[in-house]
Amino acid sequence: MGKIVAVANQKGGVGKTTTAVNLSSCVAAQGKKVLVVDIDPQGNTTSGFGVEAQKLSGTVYDVLVNGVTTADAIAPIPYFSMRILASDISLAGAEIELVNIPEREYLLKKALDDVQRDYDYIFIDCPPSLGLITLNGLVAAQTVVVPIQCEYYALEGVAQLTNTMNLVKKAFNHTLEIEGVVMTMFDGRTNLSIQVVEEVKKHFGRKVYRSVIPRNVRLSEAPSFGEPIIVFDKTATGATAYMNLAKEFIERNK
Repeated sequence: MGKIVAVANQKGGVGKTTTAVNLSSCVAAQGKKVLVVDIDPQGNTTSGFGVEAQKLSGTVYDVLVNGVTTADAIAPIPYFSMRILASDISLAGAEIELVNIPEREYLLKKALDDVQRDYDYIFIDCPPSLGLITLNGLVAAQTVVVPIQCEYYALEGVAQLTNTMNLVKKAFNHTLEIEGVVMTMFDGRTNLSIQVVEEVKKHFGRKVYRSVIPRNVRLSEAPSFGEPIIVFDKTATGATAYMNLAKEFIERNK
């Protein structure tokens, strides 16, 4: 059975989607079968792989709301052994449409139950907010990868997410755990970046990955070409950092 990992942080702009796209790609590049599930209505993970949701036979919205089977909605990604359950803006209205459905928090979990055995890892990119869609991601997942930006307000988002995870654990998913914490947008020239990493390590200890993601122009450019960084420019420092993170991730999961 594949391991289901949510990539989540309630604070926006922390490199969450960048991590979802590039960690999943680098794990797939190590020969693992990977499914990416985009549950952010902005659909940035979907477009980050060069996938056009409107051209597909179904999206995560159709699975959650219209009863389309998960297998029918999964589409190929043109890199490695990867597939995607794509998202688009139609998902934005799903919270209202699902509000009266029984066990609405478990819809994504049930949808992924059907395909979990076909993959080594399933990565869920969650929206940067706490609503019913994010809740579905956290209920479906076994663990959470938390990207944290190396900036002053970083730990505010962490406190919120930890609180949310405790609530989800208590009410819906008793086994939910933090997979690991990845420091993003690191600038080794500033004391602030170094201090934030030290603070986060005090808070999370060994859960913090050794691999740190630097600020990198090529990493920022890759999504506009619809390519993960190891396809766009495998020599970039961002590509090396995410490949190191993927190896560390796989090593921890042995």
